[in-house]
Amino acid sequence: MSFRKIDIDALEEDALGQDELDFQEIGELRPQHEVESQVNNRAQEVRSLLQRGNAAGALTTSLQDPPYGRNFGVAKARNTQTVMEVLNSIKVAEVPQLVKTLGPQEQDVLMKYLYAGMAAPEQNNSGVLLAWHEKLTEVAGQGCIVRVITDRRTV
Repeated sequence: MSFRKIDIDALEEDALGQDELDFQEIGELRPQHEVESQVNNRAQEVRSLLQRGNAAGALTTSLQDPPYGRNFGVAKARNTQTVMEVLNSIKVAEVPQLVKTLGPQEQDVLMKYLYAGMAAPEQNNSGVLLAWHEKLTEVAGQGCIVRVITDRRTV
């Protein structure tokens, strides 16, 4: 065992203290009121885009800069509600084309919101979410699912 000079177990992510993990999350560095204000402004913009019939713009806007971090529960819930409004307002026939227009990062964020919506079936239409999940998986592949499940940042 003399060839081992580094204690690998000491470098494992789970060995970090909770305070160190919180500091690593980018969202924790922003003030809570700023994040909530940004989410509320985004919700108004998304509603405006939906009223004008711009579903693609509403979808991409709702997926921009999601609130990450433990202290942003209100902002996360509000943003999830905004994304669900967009998903419910889009016809199933339009879903494949809209999913194809999203970039890889936006696809991953959308998958996070789909899982967040499925976690609260009493508040969301599971049939709509499953249809989106099917089309998103066809376009983005199973790698999207794996990336979302293994990512520590939740929406």
